[in-house]
Amino acid sequence: MTREPESRQQPRSFDEVVASNERRLLRVAYMLSGNVHSAEDLVQTALIRAYPKWHRIGGLEYPEAYLRRMVVNEFLSWRRRLTNREVPIAEMTETASEDIAGRQAQRDATWRLLATLPRQQRAVLVLRYYEDLPDEEIADVLGCKASTVRSNAARALAGLRAAVPELNEGDST
Repeated sequence: MTREPESRQQPRSFDEVVASNERRLLRVAYMLSGNVHSAEDLVQTALIRAYPKWHRIGGLEYPEAYLRRMVVNEFLSWRRRLTNREVPIAEMTETASEDIAGRQAQRDATWRLLATLPRQQRAVLVLRYYEDLPDEEIADVLGCKASTVRSNAARALAGLRAAVPELNEGDST
């Protein structure tokens, strides 16, 4: 007699879920915030809020998805807190030294472009292209409709294209 896998009725422990998902949560938070310290704060705050509710969260089929949603929601709520507003420094390229590796320079330029987007659009791009989530799951994480996800993605990509017009022209330079 073969047994089907049991649905997760026994809640997974908080420590088990955190240990197996902390790095992924930190990567998502870093992609959203662009700062290691802010990413750590986002994840820590989400975990602090999740712990008292763990009896319910741990019993979910995918508690790690719930934690990811908490991290994204925490990031989106930071826009209302004056102490967490970060202003991109436009002069950074002028003060950067010539010995920075090309890869790091490209990563920095990419982050600065992402940082110019509104938080909701940035969250959509991170969840779509970094986490590789379909629009329906992104909508679930953000608490909106899939059509809103698609429009935010389109606006974000249009904004990025406008910020880097040479990408639209191809290699004609």
